[in-house]
Amino acid sequence: MSATRCSWPQVNLILCKNTFLSTMAKILYEVKKNQNSYSSIYGKWFAQIKTLETLNTRKLAQHISEHGSIYTPDVVYGVLEKFRSCLLEMLLESKKVKIEGLGTFYCTLENTKGGAAKKEDFNVNKHLKALHIRFLPEQEAEQNISSREFLKKAEFINIEQWLKSQDELTDGNSGSSTSGGSSTGSGSSTGSGSNTDSGSDSGNSGSQTPGADGDGD
Repeated sequence: MSATRCSWPQVNLILCKNTFLSTMAKILYEVKKNQNSYSSIYGKWFAQIKTLETLNTRKLAQHISEHGSIYTPDVVYGVLEKFRSCLLEMLLESKKVKIEGLGTFYCTLENTKGGAAKKEDFNVNKHLKALHIRFLPEQEAEQNISSREFLKKAEFINIEQWLKSQDELTDGNSGSSTSGGSSTGSGSSTGSGSNTDSGSDSGNSGSQTPGADGDGD
């Protein structure tokens, strides 16, 4: 266990990230209060994702290369870049792009408010506001990762509770390393702290307590 202490709420997740990833693969969340006094749900509490990191293309390529791939990071990066450019090309040709097991990319139009009074009056430059890129998660039975199904596949950790448990474990480990026994005794077996390690069990109270997920959408 790392000796780095993680305080809350000023936690530096970058420092805690390696410890977390080495022990578990879970969805981190924190419970936040709705502070909008004009909202009908003012004062209620909801879960929000706590993101550890955003991987850019280069980092994703490195990750893929390290997962049993025969290709170097540069080769993987090249493929990902080509995928990106070709995906945009296909979308701009009025095509959908489906990645099996992941989902489908497609475009939708956003019209200006009110629309055109008559069909023949419709003008792209005047009545179209935006062209959106959308993504629909895979919904085939065996690979369904639609929102509600994806929820069932995930495991969740309340980040505040988890960090507190790590602090307790760190405190316990610190106590174990400062035992009352001394190595400067006369050599006999009657040292002042030979069997009374003052911190031996003090850190075991910080067990992991996965939190239940709530829907704040």
